[in-house]
Amino acid sequence: MAEEKQFLLDGLHCASCVRRVEKKVSSLPEVEFVSVNLADQTAFVQGNVNADDVVQAITKIGFGAEVLESEQVRREKQQAQTQKTLARKKQEFSLALIVGFVLMFYGMFAGMGLTADNQWIWFIWALVTLLTMVFSGRHFFTGAWTTLKNRSANMDTLIAMSTGVAWFYSFYLTLFSQWGSHLYYEASVMIIGFLSLGKYLELKAKQRSSLALEKLLDLAPQQAVIFEDNQPKTISAKGIKPEMLIQALTGDRLVVDGVLESGTIWVDESMLTGEALPIEKKVGDTVRAGTLVQDGAGIYRAEQVGSQTALARIIHAVRHAQSSKPPLAKMVDKIAAVFVPIVIAIALVCSLIWLAVGKDFSFAFSIFTTILIIACPCALGLAIPLSTIAGVARSAEFGVLVRNIDAMQASSQLDTLVFDKTGTLTTGKMTVTELEIVGDVEKQTVLQLAKSLEKQASHPIAKAIVDFASDFSECEVSDLQIIKGQGISAKYGDDEIRIGNAKFANFNQDLTASDTVSTLVFVAINQKTVGIFHVQDEIRSETKQAIAELKQQGYHCIMLTGDRQQTAEYYAQQIGIDEIIAEVLPEQKSAKIQQLQQQGRKVAMIGDGINDSPALAQADVGIAMHNGSDIAIETADLSLMRSGLTPILQILPFSSEVLRNMKQSLVGALIYNVIAIPIAAGVLYPFTGWLLNPMISAIAMALSSITVVLNSQRLLRT
Repeated sequence: MAEEKQFLLDGLHCASCVRRVEKKVSSLPEVEFVSVNLADQTAFVQGNVNADDVVQAITKIGFGAEVLESEQVRREKQQAQTQKTLARKKQEFSLALIVGFVLMFYGMFAGMGLTADNQWIWFIWALVTLLTMVFSGRHFFTGAWTTLKNRSANMDTLIAMSTGVAWFYSFYLTLFSQWGSHLYYEASVMIIGFLSLGKYLELKAKQRSSLALEKLLDLAPQQAVIFEDNQPKTISAKGIKPEMLIQALTGDRLVVDGVLESGTIWVDESMLTGEALPIEKKVGDTVRAGTLVQDGAGIYRAEQVGSQTALARIIHAVRHAQSSKPPLAKMVDKIAAVFVPIVIAIALVCSLIWLAVGKDFSFAFSIFTTILIIACPCALGLAIPLSTIAGVARSAEFGVLVRNIDAMQASSQLDTLVFDKTGTLTTGKMTVTELEIVGDVEKQTVLQLAKSLEKQASHPIAKAIVDFASDFSECEVSDLQIIKGQGISAKYGDDEIRIGNAKFANFNQDLTASDTVSTLVFVAINQKTVGIFHVQDEIRSETKQAIAELKQQGYHCIMLTGDRQQTAEYYAQQIGIDEIIAEVLPEQKSAKIQQLQQQGRKVAMIGDGINDSPALAQADVGIAMHNGSDIAIETADLSLMRSGLTPILQILPFSSEVLRNMKQSLVGALIYNVIAIPIAAGVLYPFTGWLLNPMISAIAMALSSITVVLNSQRLLRT
């Protein structure tokens, strides 16, 4: 299995930067997949590739990179990097804006034109602004130079070109005594100042976008009290090993996953599952890392520790999903690949047009600079990643684990919901209500044989039969075979024993008038039915209301089950299901989903068992129920972290909200550029005499990025 490594990056500014890093890392041997997230400056790399090779490749194209060993390390380093960046940005924008405003006020009183009397003063200002640009905007110029060496272009290219050309043009005029010429020293430093201020505000706002994930990280305590030779001892959480006995008192957060060995505790699992009410845990019950003991006291035995705990797996899955890209992002990548070269071309062409119609070089130069600045693709690159981070984190808060952001976009387009019955629409807690004996075989014999065979299976019905026959001993059986979707066969002496559905047990009688509520399980000896188990499953308390709400929202609800038609019809009538697909073998479930898709439906499959896995994978969106099988959870796109169907009622409309948020930010960023570039090019000048100032364009560009950040944060309050 390919390894997955996470890297913390530094110096990414826009979608072009993301594309360059992904392209470079993808070119490395053994790299199978790479995804870079601009919003939180991280990269996920999948494949058997050396981490140092990835770091070296990223460094070579001008960005910082370091491998992250754990979520805690990522958090510490990311926070340290963010604080360092914020402090640096604050110094940069403060100096640049102070120098820029002082120079602007000087120009207001003394004039910005060059004269023989003030030439020496402008030489001083040239030096001051150059030093300011080196301190406050050095990273723009080094970034632009690195991209140029790699025959590429990004946001740094636009900023370095506009401010650098403005300074050199002004210095040229000063050096060669071009009397009366307008100088742009203050524009150069103020543009850098406003851009750095925008980045500072953007970074402050982005910090809040990952708040939900940081809350999950805060759930993991750093210390725990263990018992060694019956003596309590406080150790670091990192030192906890399986089988250690750990203390759980009121107010404690559990440090690892385990099983309660003694005592009774009431646990708040709300941050992990979304379940609001505390849950009683008794001896033998599973407890999870990060959950809070609200009342009681006990001792639990560690089972899953470190990265194996449910909390750690959830955090990893959330991080992975936040770095994944929906189909919309692929469009942004294509735009980013050509955006900067096109903007530079537009700036040059517009400048030349104005020169051709008789405007002076100063006018044309102002047009060139303004277009380069206002068209920076920061907002475009942030639109999708920020909505992704906020959407996935918020989903985790109300109990849905998003494994791939594609699922959020696909969920917003669904029209058909297909539900497995047992464990999904029902509780999955099967009970035997009756054993019907057929013929002259003794009841004890039927129970012993049934228990001997069903003990080998993990299906809820098998467990119900084993529990029903718990008072009886097992038989010595051989040649046991589990026939998927049909039943189990074995040899008992010279007799062939079968337990399963009617066809498997060779039961040919008409069942129309029989019990329609129960699932019937047949026991046969040598192809002759000797007993029929009547097994019932309880409908979940919230199922009927949930299905009614989903139908009201316009979804077509289907029950897909292996139960016989009469049983399925009974449950469907009780629940209010639109359509039934019954008597389906496990391997046929995915084919049924495919048939629905061929009809043009967008299908979600909701299930919990191993037999649901192919259907979960086939569906447009696979949703695994809480406490489902491991393979079902791994196959599904969305996993519910609390029981029942309520999280589905939340995630489906929320997924539409996430997609809407992405489109709002993306369209806003594109419209901004569509409107801003013509204005910067001077399209209004012939009619109004109004021309956009380069400094105003820098403010507008910064505000566009901040607007995208603030829009994404609305998802955290949805």
